[in-house]
Amino acid sequence: MKKAFLLISAAMGISALQAQIKEGTIVYERKINNHRNMPNEQMRAMMPEFRISKHLLIFSDSISVYRMIPENEAPDPFAGGAGAGGGVRMSFTVAGSNDGGDLYKNFTQSKSILSSELAGKSYLVVDSITQQPWKLTNETKQILGYTCLKATRKISVQAAPMRMMVIGGPGGNINRDTSRPQPREIELVAWYAQDIASPVGPENHGQLPGVILELDTDNGGTVYKALEFKKQVDQKQLKEPKKGKTVTAAEFSKMRLELMQQQMQNGGIRIGG
Repeated sequence: MKKAFLLISAAMGISALQAQIKEGTIVYERKINNHRNMPNEQMRAMMPEFRISKHLLIFSDSISVYRMIPENEAPDPFAGGAGAGGGVRMSFTVAGSNDGGDLYKNFTQSKSILSSELAGKSYLVVDSITQQPWKLTNETKQILGYTCLKATRKISVQAAPMRMMVIGGPGGNINRDTSRPQPREIELVAWYAQDIASPVGPENHGQLPGVILELDTDNGGTVYKALEFKKQVDQKQLKEPKKGKTVTAAEFSKMRLELMQQQMQNGGIRIGG
């Protein structure tokens, strides 16, 4: 009787492993709270509270590609508003994001490659995939029909320096704000599905025993939610990118920072009066 029970238990374990999904395609919605850390009232009044975009994650059990879905047909949130006709002109970047480029990951080789453009030139930013120290819990919730478990971790972030120019009045007076935010610690809350056995997630987040279907960074600062999941995957889209000059993550960050500083010296963010 005991031997029969052990055989049944082993069969159930094998069946559960076989039932796990190891590849698929996910559409995420990313929702950024623009007003969250913006002390300037005038700036908040001239831009929408949230910036929403959609992203695609294609993955197998060992390779993934993450990219933004183009917003060619999306309406301009500033058109016709208070800042229309030369008002707010801003470019937003989420720390650690790959907006505009494909993020390729090979978990077997512990390698990531971001294909990106900077100042009109193509680059392949090569980095290693490092373990992320998540704290696992037993808390669960349902997302897209899958039972997801909660995991948390804390990270230190440094916001990029921002320069703001306020132009107004008949004399065209200009006020500048060139403050540099201090590093701060934020919490990440992830919900992952063990039934989808791949260590992937939105952006650079992952390394959990299942795909992340929802991620909250900084208590609502930026939220990723899976809108759709398909078990099919186009294997042709999981190829390693080859076009561009190969650089390290540190080299690319340095070039991007230098370009940002150059742009700020040439005008920064302009808000029309």
